[in-house]
Amino acid sequence: QVQLLESGGGLVQPGGSLTLSCAASGDIAPNNYMGWYRQAPGKQREWIALFSIGGTHYADSVKGRFTASRDNAKTTMYLQMNNLQPEDTAVYYCTGRDWSNKDYWGQGTQVTVSS
Repeated sequence: QVQLLESGGGLVQPGGSLTLSCAASGDIAPNNYMGWYRQAPGKQREWIALFSIGGTHYADSVKGRFTASRDNAKTTMYLQMNNLQPEDTAVYYCTGRDWSNKDYWGQGTQVTVSS
């Protein structure tokens, strides 16, 4: 079993910054789709950042503005979001898989970017 819990969302002005955290527990596969997703109202869920053996992959929509990281034990994920824009408004999720490739998701944390 894998458990994930996001935190750190809130309301920010355009150009502002937020840092999200995700606490993970259980036997997560650290290089198998562990990372961050988001879903805006009425839109399909999209991946934001995924960790892999070769490095961290970022979606074009956030590249250069968002930075994803993990602690040494890979039990906590972070997403540093800079220069936030209204189109970044979404529910942000962290995700991971167990060793049998079963997907796990947190409950999500709301990020709202508005003036």
